[in-house]
Amino acid sequence: MKQLYYKYKPHYQTNLRLAIPVVISQLGHTLVQTADSIIVGHFVGTTALAAVSLVNSIFTIVLVIGIGLSYGLTPLIAQRNGRKQYDECGRLLSNSLLINAVSGLLLYVFVYYGSVAVIDQLDQSAEVVILAKPYLNLLGFSIIPLMLFLTFKQFAEGLGFTKQAMVISIWGNALNVTLGIIFVKGLFGLEPMGIRSVGWSTLIDRSIMAVVMAVYVLRSKHFKQYLKNFALKSIDVYRSSRILKIGAPVALQYTFEVGAFGAAAILIGTIGSVDQAAHQVAINLASITYMMASGISAAATIKTGNTFGRKDFIGMRLSAISSYHIVLVFMSIAAISFAVLHQILPWMFTSDKRVILIASQLLIIAGFFQLFDGAQVVGLGVLRGMGDVNVPTFITFIAYWIIGIPAGYYIGIVLGYGANGVWYGLTLGLLMSACLLFIRFNKISKKFAYNY
Repeated sequence: MKQLYYKYKPHYQTNLRLAIPVVISQLGHTLVQTADSIIVGHFVGTTALAAVSLVNSIFTIVLVIGIGLSYGLTPLIAQRNGRKQYDECGRLLSNSLLINAVSGLLLYVFVYYGSVAVIDQLDQSAEVVILAKPYLNLLGFSIIPLMLFLTFKQFAEGLGFTKQAMVISIWGNALNVTLGIIFVKGLFGLEPMGIRSVGWSTLIDRSIMAVVMAVYVLRSKHFKQYLKNFALKSIDVYRSSRILKIGAPVALQYTFEVGAFGAAAILIGTIGSVDQAAHQVAINLASITYMMASGISAAATIKTGNTFGRKDFIGMRLSAISSYHIVLVFMSIAAISFAVLHQILPWMFTSDKRVILIASQLLIIAGFFQLFDGAQVVGLGVLRGMGDVNVPTFITFIAYWIIGIPAGYYIGIVLGYGANGVWYGLTLGLLMSACLLFIRFNKISKKFAYNY
């Protein structure tokens, strides 16, 4: 173990310095929805919490499509920076900004005309659907400013500047919680807004974050040499297609995984609103650790892309393996925490003992799949840094939609194990994804590093 530690020690240090701010920044995305759930669960009630679960199950798919598309920029920026092709970075940013702005508008149109219509056909409780619709509309509109924020965030992080997005995310979440409480309680003479309060607070928060991140990148001295070609004339089909060739498969990867958890929420919603609310509690907690692992994965993408661009393939492999070590240690701590605190953590969200009982059982299962979840998300990150996105996309589809969801439906609904059974199926999907992605990484990285 000591020899292993000293072998990877330099990579642990550099990866952690890069990863920690990204982890906190990534955490901001899920803490917005966690804060919404806590505020609604305590101040509005169990039915409203079930509505939040339904909306988040639908909107999370939209969210990860947007995040995935924005990730198309990061490895390209990291690779160009590794090759010292600084002028190309501004051109890539111009194309990414256009792609993400258009994507944000299209995703909102999808939410407004598609999801709101579909929500009536999902066999959910009528009172839950009534509460869900206005919240879904507001959350859907917030994807537009979020995509603009992500454009400049991924550009800065691709160049190794990770702390600024972290700081903006921290202040943004503080603002979101503050506004959510003010709106839901009707403070300062305002009329209480119910579930709509957290929709408005999220929209305002993301709009301010987009403006602040854009101003930082465009005015900071750190980026002047990279922004010389940031202009409308730099937009072209070739660079846009390069970004989309990475971003679109990454969006599909996230969609397959998060969509599976969204489908699980809908399956559980057919059992009852209490089970659905419990799923929301447990998935919020699991999402926190997932997004933190996703931050480690994003840092692995940056480091892998940079070393890949320099053709330092042995260093690339060592760095990637160190990222695996880091995420496994972190997710082990998360797993132990879920197991030890499974009856305590749900109280953060609700005082309904029926919800807490089911959520505590789901947290035991969540603790079990933490290692698989962490390993698979880092596997996706390091492969993305090498530009390998198509086969991993196929792997995620097989793992979640051919294995995970059918197994969850069979165990949970057909065999009658309820929400627990649905989560057993998801665990099986995560295990399959983690194993196949590691095999893929090991094969490709050895081929580059050792020429066989």
